[in-house]
Amino acid sequence: MTTMTDTSPREFKMPDVGEGLTEAEILKWYVQPGDTVTDGQVVCEVETAKAAVELPIPYDGVVRALHFPEGTTVDVGTSIIAVDVAGGAAPAPAPAAASASAEKAEPAAPATPAAPAAKPVPAAKKIEGRKPVLVGYGVAESSTKRRPRKGLPAAAAPAEDTLYAAAAIQAVQGELNGHGHAPGGQRPLAKPPVRKLAKDLGVDLTTVTPSGPDGVITREDVHAAVAPPKAPEPMVEAPSAPAAPAVAPAPVASYDGARETRIPVKGVRKATAAAMVGSAFTAPHVTEFVTVDVTRTMKLVEELKQDKELAGLRVNPLLLIAKALLVAIRRHPDINASWDEAAQEIVVKHYVNLGIAAATPRGLIVPNIKDAHAKTLPQLAESLGELVSTAKEGRTSPAAMQGGTVTITNVGVFGIDTGTPILNPGESAILAVGSIKPQPWVHKGKVKPRQVTTLALSFDHRLVDGELGSKVLADVAAILEQPKRLITWA
Repeated sequence: MTTMTDTSPREFKMPDVGEGLTEAEILKWYVQPGDTVTDGQVVCEVETAKAAVELPIPYDGVVRALHFPEGTTVDVGTSIIAVDVAGGAAPAPAPAAASASAEKAEPAAPATPAAPAAKPVPAAKKIEGRKPVLVGYGVAESSTKRRPRKGLPAAAAPAEDTLYAAAAIQAVQGELNGHGHAPGGQRPLAKPPVRKLAKDLGVDLTTVTPSGPDGVITREDVHAAVAPPKAPEPMVEAPSAPAAPAVAPAPVASYDGARETRIPVKGVRKATAAAMVGSAFTAPHVTEFVTVDVTRTMKLVEELKQDKELAGLRVNPLLLIAKALLVAIRRHPDINASWDEAAQEIVVKHYVNLGIAAATPRGLIVPNIKDAHAKTLPQLAESLGELVSTAKEGRTSPAAMQGGTVTITNVGVFGIDTGTPILNPGESAILAVGSIKPQPWVHKGKVKPRQVTTLALSFDHRLVDGELGSKVLADVAAILEQPKRLITWA
């Protein structure tokens, strides 16, 4: 039988970049028809209901077609890009629009070539000591080195590509790519969150002067690139009276004549909206409040900041509030449960995956600290710091947002006194922490200024009655008022 080289393009399908996700929105294409791509190169950024992810292509070739434009939501398993891997001339550019034939296109199984021609190695891959373009991720020895397919049937090739793509996606999941290339083909060095910031502000990183070590662009460099230059102050020879201090005008939104703006609800925001509606109308919510003097807790926070055991860790009131909630759960474990509707059972968890609500540019997410109940105070501080930093940088993985049992939402950082938080789906309780500020308070029989905050605990009344919810909230308040209870009650 005569063996022939297959010149048909390879179809790259939308993978499941989360756990059981069914669709993803194409946020940005980094390639266009006619561009040459290499094995492992990121070709697009997509957003799922849980995170933003960059997708690398698993083979070398020339882009034949983009099947969907930016902003399109595509089902998992649908082909999104066609790549000519034959090494021939670049085809004529095709428009990046969806078509019925593209949606139904299936990847062709290339026949095993008898003697494949060696593909030229791009010049960038021959440079010794090449630096990584994403700070902190290093450089592979060879991004085109692939396992030989000796004896592998042609029909099995797509399976290898699928596995390769999944592994590559996992490696780059959560990174947010910037745009632009430096002269000579070398991309500017910047961490993923800095690239995300530059993209949001419309800054071309190739025009930014780096100030970080080894030529790394920092957040301050990006902000400096968009800051307007200071106008020279006018010279006044002899004013007759002192001029009034200039007052910066309050920012006014510019609507450009439009009376309303429509924002598509997709990705994280769509998933959050659906989850909150489902939670609010499924679990009967009850919210209780307590106002507490946390002056001693604030003093302890300042002392802990000087402790060598906590050096370099994030030490703030949220750390002790989280520890107080964990102690209260240990004293009243039935609060840490979920409702099994199918079995009509209450499932009490003997572990605490502590969720921390985080506001990000893509919407509200609730990553959680696994087995928070078993962590020491330094370990809890380290986990909280990593969780918050990862969320702000947009690198929170889908796995980090699953399996939570109880949540804390800190609305006090926005200057809010308190609120009535909605339960995270599948959880039985959520604690809202209000702003901590000086207030007149009766202390030892005298009215004195004390540091005061208001706590609000919402719980699922199907499995948590008023007595249990009240005891948990009262314990948290008692610990924050007298933080020595962290030792006596633990």
